[in-house]
Amino acid sequence: MAAEKARFYLEKSVPELREYERKEIFTKEEIKSIAKKRSDFEHKVNGTGVVPSDFARYAEYEMNLEALRKKRVKRLAIRVSPHHGGRRVLFILDRATRRFPGDLGLWVQYIEYCRKHKMYKRLLQVFTDALRLHPTNADLWIYAAKYSFEEHADMTHARSYFQRGLRFCKSQKHMWVQYGRLECIYIAKLHARRQILGLDQPAPDKPAVDNTTDDMNADMIALPVVTAEDVNPTRGEDEGVDKGALENLKATPALSGAIPMAIFDAAMDHFNNNPAFAREYFDMVYEFEDMPCLRRIIDHIVDRQIATASDNAHTAICHVKQPVAGVKVTSPDFPKKFGTSLANLKKYNLSNNLAKDVISWLTPLSKSTELDPALRTVIVSTIRRMERAL
Repeated sequence: MAAEKARFYLEKSVPELREYERKEIFTKEEIKSIAKKRSDFEHKVNGTGVVPSDFARYAEYEMNLEALRKKRVKRLAIRVSPHHGGRRVLFILDRATRRFPGDLGLWVQYIEYCRKHKMYKRLLQVFTDALRLHPTNADLWIYAAKYSFEEHADMTHARSYFQRGLRFCKSQKHMWVQYGRLECIYIAKLHARRQILGLDQPAPDKPAVDNTTDDMNADMIALPVVTAEDVNPTRGEDEGVDKGALENLKATPALSGAIPMAIFDAAMDHFNNNPAFAREYFDMVYEFEDMPCLRRIIDHIVDRQIATASDNAHTAICHVKQPVAGVKVTSPDFPKKFGTSLANLKKYNLSNNLAKDVISWLTPLSKSTELDPALRTVIVSTIRRMERAL
């Protein structure tokens, strides 16, 4: 039975090999080698002892063969049927994932191939099939969401992946953190667009979050509403850009930080105000130095940390770093803000964990070439004090 299936699949590739020979893309010896290699792979993947790596190697071989074929066709400047290599690889990967639906490595190989060759419709279906079979794999949901945002700038679809993924991966902390990170990246991109258009003007505040939900979405995070006009304003006939619509964008929840805060609150409710998670989320947001709503989000996180776990070392380091969040060392405000950080440090008992965290934070800062010499002296002195406390 296995031999018959192998022969059937091999016979389907005969027209392709004949074309290669007729147009002299490969020599007769190379074609014999290709036929033999395919025969070996087909007998192996159709046999009883087949393992996922057999399919993976088969697909890899066909990918390499297709790359070589394209190079030779380009060098020889000839026209060939465009259907062979790509369809063959897809066929192998499809058979592989059907034979071993539980092997995540094969799904990733399938996804990467479709993504590399911009097979967007096929990729969407592969994501759907993979997530249906692996709903508790948070990394797969994150991958799908990032793909939608990075490749297609489709934030609505990206959010949908995270929202659905959290129904299955609610207890996986990095899923929440990555959701928040995606929203912060989105805010940063919107802010950059406003800067390019010179629209950084103050606007009135709007309510942050609409907590109204219905029974159908009771397990979903209540996110503020962002309309298509907010994100992609229509073009005016006279000025080219509808600046009024873009002005309104600053007052929407998309730039106010309401969505990252809503995600944080929902996660903290689920994890019973876990200090370690709060610190991880804080560190993620802290990286976005130029995000316009950074201070608002950071303050919101630290306020909840202090209210729920004021004596915890994770809360302490976040409270210490809070004043300088988003403030560059070259800013005239930095010395004063850093002084507030040191004042906050004195409010806590100096445990080993807190001392290590302070050292990890200040050491890279002390090496900055833009740092004022007087500030460097203070920072180095603080580091030494922390080292003595260990």
